Amino acid sequence: MTETLEVFKNVSESWPDCLKDESRLNGQADSAAFPRNEQELAAHLATAAREAVPVTVQGARTGIAGGAVPQGGRILNLGRMNRLLGLRQTDVGFALRAQPGLLLAEARELLEQGLPTLGEGADAAERAALAAFRAGPRQWFAPDPTETGASLGGMAAANASGARSFFYGPTRGHIESLRVVLADGAALALGREGPRAQGRAFELTAESGRVIRGTLPAVPQPAVKNAAGYYVRDDMALLDLFIGGEGTLGVIAELELRLLPAPTICWGALLFFPSESNALDAVERIRERQADDRMPGIQTFDPARLGRFADGALAAMELFDGGTLALLRDRKSQQPSFAGGLPDLPEAWQAGLYLEYHADSEAAAESALMDAVESAVACGGDEDAAWLATNEREMDRLKVFRHAVPEAVNLTVDDRRKTEPSIAKLGTDFAVPDAELRPVFELYRDGLAQAGLDHVKFGHVGDNHVHVNLLPRDAAEYESGRALVLSWARAAVAMGGTVSAEHGIGKLKTELMAVMAGAEGLAAMRALKALFDPEGRLNPGTLFPHNPFE
Repeated sequence: MTETLEVFKNVSESWPDCLKDESRLNGQADSAAFPRNEQELAAHLATAAREAVPVTVQGARTGIAGGAVPQGGRILNLGRMNRLLGLRQTDVGFALRAQPGLLLAEARELLEQGLPTLGEGADAAERAALAAFRAGPRQWFAPDPTETGASLGGMAAANASGARSFFYGPTRGHIESLRVVLADGAALALGREGPRAQGRAFELTAESGRVIRGTLPAVPQPAVKNAAGYYVRDDMALLDLFIGGEGTLGVIAELELRLLPAPTICWGALLFFPSESNALDAVERIRERQADDRMPGIQTFDPARLGRFADGALAAMELFDGGTLALLRDRKSQQPSFAGGLPDLPEAWQAGLYLEYHADSEAAAESALMDAVESAVACGGDEDAAWLATNEREMDRLKVFRHAVPEAVNLTVDDRRKTEPSIAKLGTDFAVPDAELRPVFELYRDGLAQAGLDHVKFGHVGDNHVHVNLLPRDAAEYESGRALVLSWARAAVAMGGTVSAEHGIGKLKTELMAVMAGAEGLAAMRALKALFDPEGRLNPGTLFPHNPFE
């Protein structure tokens, strides 16, 4: 097969989009390849190994940390590996096999359609599983990152999460098994049941016979929502090394997704407050009342948690500060049709709180939603101004609002880059323990006031994970913002938090990874990578500063 593999030159002319991702970072590459299956992927990796060519792996390039942006060498774009492969029943539900290039939006549509493409060539067990799937309650893949154009392989490689991680947790807990191809083309089969580490000792045997053994190192594992660096635990299932590993240990060639029964009812609310402090009061009150809904620190989602639907489970809790609401007002004034004609946002509102409840009855959803409104009012919220969503059309309006926020940020940065091309968006991805929620907000407020930087704050406040997006106007403000983010990273780590809760490290946040891991931690991570990729050819520059084999 090696002789027939297609490798394309002139990437900048023929495949310019492959040189960038949503981070706005641009790169360069000598060649690009587009495998269609695991065999071609393995052959491309084996060829790159013989030629000593560094490889950057890409999915849909929706990441905002630059992980998919090449810094020379060859691009392996997995966009053509985009098929569903099979379905089986497990002891706890259904598991769906897919290639890594399948997009989340495509997978959702196929699930809604009853998996129409899986009937051909299925064996008896798969046909029985498909019949049971179609006859039973609606199933879904629960992880919900903001960008539904993300690929499934990219979601696993970055351990993506999103708004609903408050209840469902990140992608890690919804992966049943993986097939991974290493830098030399050797393949590994990995599942929840094994292979596993023995304490910190581990051994893996590839299908080629190659044996990889070593000791899992001590790397930072803060007790918060975290997507920074390698996941390491005693006695862990070894597929978890590759989930969140950002393609630095191996390339995901196939993944098996755990499906869950979808909630019968999905209702929401957008509550408005006169100040950020009022909104944080409501966060603490509502979170305390819904404490049992929060995803505990476990690797996999326990389907028994769906029993929480009987009382109405809080699935998402998101905060939007006054700067965010002002940015949306400004964008709408410039472009009335923005976000489908966003409703007016009176200036009296200086903070918003988005809540989403999943339930198995309207009565349970209504009870939970009304309790949240009462909590908001008790904390100074405006009951008459609340946007309540009790059907799909109204929920779509809330989601349009949520998705309009990062879109408005990106449009603002793009507008400013027209006159100051050297600037870029600066965004934090920090999460801290519960006790540090107000202190971290005070840290942000004081730093922003002193620096005088234009900014917005929004995100997953239920997990103490709020993004501060700095919107520099010129190169001096950009450098000031970089220094401020670095100082915040040190403070967040000192609080017991993480420098990246959901977007990974990529190529843009290696400096922050160094803050979190320290010299010893980085050395331990490099040593682990070297066991799988001795020459450091997989995704150079991701997680660690770029080292193109000098």
